[in-house]
Amino acid sequence: MSPILGEINRRDFLKYSAVTAAALGLSQADVVTKVSEAIAASTSKKPPVIWLEGQDCAGCTTSFASALNPPAASIILDTISVRYHETIMAAAGYKSEEVLHATVKKGGYVLLVEGSIPTADRRFCMVGGRPFKEIVEECAKNAAAIIAVGACATYGGIPAAGPTGAKGVRDIVKNKPIINISTCPVHVDHLVGTIVYYLTTKKVPPLDKEGRPVMYFGETVHDNCRRRSYFEEGIVLEDWNDPKQKNWCLIDKGCKGPDTYSDCSVRKWNDGLNFCIDCGAGCHGCAEPTFYAGMTPLYSDITGKADELKEKTRLGSAKQLTDKQRKEV
Repeated sequence: MSPILGEINRRDFLKYSAVTAAALGLSQADVVTKVSEAIAASTSKKPPVIWLEGQDCAGCTTSFASALNPPAASIILDTISVRYHETIMAAAGYKSEEVLHATVKKGGYVLLVEGSIPTADRRFCMVGGRPFKEIVEECAKNAAAIIAVGACATYGGIPAAGPTGAKGVRDIVKNKPIINISTCPVHVDHLVGTIVYYLTTKKVPPLDKEGRPVMYFGETVHDNCRRRSYFEEGIVLEDWNDPKQKNWCLIDKGCKGPDTYSDCSVRKWNDGLNFCIDCGAGCHGCAEPTFYAGMTPLYSDITGKADELKEKTRLGSAKQLTDKQRKEV
């Protein structure tokens, strides 16, 4: 038995495996054939991963757990060794903390941080009787790579608009490179792809000025938006209830796509099924450092781009289109 898991008897080990299988959505038939064997071998052969959760809603964990290609279970059982994750781990209490401390002491792990880090008062977000900020700093020291997962962990996200002094990982850990994978929640492709890139090359992928992998955050949502042609013609949605306007540009309704760098409009979400703008909502800019506070009100054109567009285009406001032009649109 691995020293990381500790000396436990076969009965307890199989019970641990059964709980893990349930957490991953696997059948009981998979317990011995997949989970038990994978867990027993993982600690010595697979890259160790510590996943911490601070001020968060566990949305990024949910996004990761919903992965289909490859499925989350395959990633966890075949690719990496998740030593510590408060949401999916079967262990609890001092046993889980023993695993965490042993992994940190040995070093060489990939550290994932989900959720923002409060700084206004050490009493905010206590985990096991310790401030979350202290835990992040301790785990960062011996980490081989650090990945901030989701909008909250990267730049503060929604909690940064509140009273806790919420910060992203890069504001706390300054002596190591931080890979920021923003959006709210994290896109599972962005996360898995970044992990695989690091495990394959042993290098941090090329990053933009905000610390995001360029391979996923190199273009704006607006660049490849299917409503882009309407934007170019100055045809913007002004009435949500008018069915004729359902596909028009959402810039007047607060879409932040022109200022948001992410490949959402190409990669899409839910296994490539859809994304915010195709659902009829504007981009909220959740991939950007200014999200959430700097992007509100979400459904208002706070940038003034819609008014500028109307002035610069020949067609002007959508309300001024002739009946013939409306029919053509």
